[in-house]
Amino acid sequence: MARLLRRDPEVERLITALHVDLLDTGQYTESEVISPARAFLLRIGGAEGFERMTFEEQCQISTRDTRVVLWLITGGHARATPEYLARSNVHIGQIAAWVHRQFHQRFVATAAELGFDRVAANLQWWAVAKVAAVAGVRPDQLTRGTFDEGGKRLLEAIGKLYPGQPSPPRNLNTRLYGAEATLYHAGVIDGLPRSRTRERSETRAQEWASVPPRLAETLQGYVEQMRVTLRPSSVPHMENTLRQFALWLTDHALEVQAVRDLRRSHIERYKRQLAERSSRRGQPLSKRTIAGALGTLRICLERLGEWDGEDAPARTLMFPGDVPKLDDPLPRFIDDGAAKKLIEAARATEDPFARLVVEFLARTGLRRGEFLDLTVDSVVQIGSAYWLHVPLGKLRTDRYIPLHPQLKELLDAWVAHRPANLREPWLFMDHGRRLGPESVRKAILKVAEEAGLEKVTPHQLRHTLATQAINRGMSLEAIAALLGHKSMRMTMVYAKISNRTVADEYFRVSEQVEALYDAPKQLPPEVEGTEMRKLRAEMHRRMLGNGYCARPVGLDCHFESICESCTYFQTTLEFRPTLERQRDDAANKGQVGRLKIFDGLLERLDAQAKAS
Repeated sequence: MARLLRRDPEVERLITALHVDLLDTGQYTESEVISPARAFLLRIGGAEGFERMTFEEQCQISTRDTRVVLWLITGGHARATPEYLARSNVHIGQIAAWVHRQFHQRFVATAAELGFDRVAANLQWWAVAKVAAVAGVRPDQLTRGTFDEGGKRLLEAIGKLYPGQPSPPRNLNTRLYGAEATLYHAGVIDGLPRSRTRERSETRAQEWASVPPRLAETLQGYVEQMRVTLRPSSVPHMENTLRQFALWLTDHALEVQAVRDLRRSHIERYKRQLAERSSRRGQPLSKRTIAGALGTLRICLERLGEWDGEDAPARTLMFPGDVPKLDDPLPRFIDDGAAKKLIEAARATEDPFARLVVEFLARTGLRRGEFLDLTVDSVVQIGSAYWLHVPLGKLRTDRYIPLHPQLKELLDAWVAHRPANLREPWLFMDHGRRLGPESVRKAILKVAEEAGLEKVTPHQLRHTLATQAINRGMSLEAIAALLGHKSMRMTMVYAKISNRTVADEYFRVSEQVEALYDAPKQLPPEVEGTEMRKLRAEMHRRMLGNGYCARPVGLDCHFESICESCTYFQTTLEFRPTLERQRDDAANKGQVGRLKIFDGLLERLDAQAKAS
């Protein structure tokens, strides 16, 4: 009793700090906290006494006294083992919020701006409090290294406490995954938030370590050389291909200790092994996969021979015939009717991202990667028109393409709901992370399903736009500029889909054959149905200078007003009546984009008239 009543200077220092951290919150009265806390700290010998206790003794502390222990830990007065923190300790988030009030408010506000609800934000904070305690720092002092290390130690401790039960580690992983994005955009940790893809660097290092040293050194050295010149996204595939080849040699060709030991027989055996190998889904590898692996291996061996290093192939080992020739099919596109259904379904969907994906890819021809690489400053105004700056893409080139006013409106609506505190410039982000290629694929599949269509891929929309354009007379040069092709050879593939010479010759011959059979050029009125009459009338309304526009009535045209939206387009007052008729025509047809263009031109004419 006398020991409990004595005044220990260290305990009194802790009691004073406890009073500041907890009592000022208004959650507890002094009688509820101070007296029990003082008695508990005197009994165990203060913070150092808790650290000296065994794990079993720490686990036996009562629930009431556990609050004091958690305060010691979150306030930095005592260190706890990962095993102790791996236990539930549901109050640690609440205690840490009281101790670090200002940062907790900032953390929760950032999580809310990123789109996390209150429950998710609290669970993230709970995980951050534990990681910071393991690292021995305040939550706002975490770094990328301490965050990763603390999370790793916690997961290992949970695995020991709950063997054979994956749920607790998975739950913590989910909370740490969200907390990483929140801490990043709150300005605490540096480095982009990472994807959910499991980190395999340790596995790769172990696999290379099992390969003969000289062979591994040569192949890894080649990868590092190519890393200097290749795109970062191309390196993982190359490294994986060479690593799988090296592992196969380690298991099936023990005599190969270096590249110079390779013989043609090894290549032939490896080719047979690739043909017999199964994918992760249990299916044979596709011809494209086999060709990619053998092509990468062939280039590697050729370059090592050309470089003439100490460990180079003794002779030429692979030839062009070793790489399977791939089929060269025409681009897959969807017809006009299906395209119309897809656009209508996109405009009716409740998912704003899905609509944005479908409309953008279908009406600009962007590649999926180019779409995801758009930034908040990608839209620029040149003259009276808006243009889209497409960043460096697959062919290492960037370009500007005209942006339809409707697409500009969709982008403006998207940006208006984008969190203002994001540290990244990308347009398309979700909960603080960049959206990936899979999100685009799923969005298009969702809209296609709602439209009653079969599988539609992102690249099909690119092919569809090109096919629509060439079928309506757009020049190959303009299509190449729109799609960002580096050479006309890439664009010529669409000419195979719409061979205008063949079509012209066919219809010319058809007219002669029709005259031979004396077939009427037009059905009698009593035979011609309503829909046929409507279609013929629509064709005449859209007669062009050298042919007809065969676009279905309900399908909007991206190029109908392309001249008027060009920055070099000039007009004067003498054309005002024509512009007014075009504006009225757009209004009658409900073509919002055309209507805005002609309204803008008329307003510009009025302004010029007033100025003069």
